[in-house]
Amino acid sequence: MIYFRALTIGILLTLGAVTAQAQSTNLAFGAVKADPTIPVEVTSDTLDVNQADGSAEFKGNVLVSQGEMRLSAQRVLVIYSQERSGIDRLEATGDVVLVSGPDAAQAQRADYSIDTGIIVMTGDVLLTQGKNALTSNEMTVNLISGTAQMVGRVKTILNPENK
Repeated sequence: MIYFRALTIGILLTLGAVTAQAQSTNLAFGAVKADPTIPVEVTSDTLDVNQADGSAEFKGNVLVSQGEMRLSAQRVLVIYSQERSGIDRLEATGDVVLVSGPDAAQAQRADYSIDTGIIVMTGDVLLTQGKNALTSNEMTVNLISGTAQMVGRVKTILNPENK
């Protein structure tokens, strides 16, 4: 009986450690590293430019491409640097999909900092890599290093290879 209790406590402690570690997951993202100095191309159904605050709002079937990276959404707000010499960041909302090489991620929102090559996706994030899928509350993608980190209740579905 003592052995059974010790075994049960050991299993519960192990499961607790696995759950704690599952709150954050680091992984590779995209087949090639991106170059944030490459021009950003944006297409959409409509465009509204605000000269006062230096922003441009693309709406409807928005597609943003930069090298191998593709980001689509219903709305993308482009915020220019204070000097208005270049793009500072993009804010994408509504059916956001990010594709880089064979990897794809979906979320409710994505914020892309052009200079750093960092994209933060939030809201029901789903990442698919081949037959494997991961979900979380937030995913930070570093396009330069080709890595991603998922945080906030990470769930993974791994499919073994058929031999």
